[in-house]
Amino acid sequence: QVQLVESGGGLVQAGGSLRLSCVASGRTVSGYTMGWFRQAPGKEREFVAQITGSSDRTYYADSVKGRFTISRDNAKNTEYLQMTSLKPEDTAIYCCAAAARPESGYNSWGQGTQVTVSS
Repeated sequence: QVQLVESGGGLVQAGGSLRLSCVASGRTVSGYTMGWFRQAPGKEREFVAQITGSSDRTYYADSVKGRFTISRDNAKNTEYLQMTSLKPEDTAIYCCAAAARPESGYNSWGQGTQVTVSS
């Protein structure tokens, strides 16, 4: 079983940047598809970004495209989410997730890290 722990959240002003990290333990996730999701108060969880095991394909929600960048370091069993040009509407709890088989969906989730963007 894979355990995921996020870090890097915090309070930032609009227009600022943050870099989130997600460290996996329990097994190597180099072949896993990894993703980031977020949930704002009173809203449903939404997809943010995804990266394949080989890092050859990335996908982004339209709301973050051009501002966020997902990446991974398989040697460190870690994925990242670089967030720039942050907006107040990006405020949410950000969770990372792992999928051993993408067709089966994400089956491991972290607890999340809070990102708050002030206007």
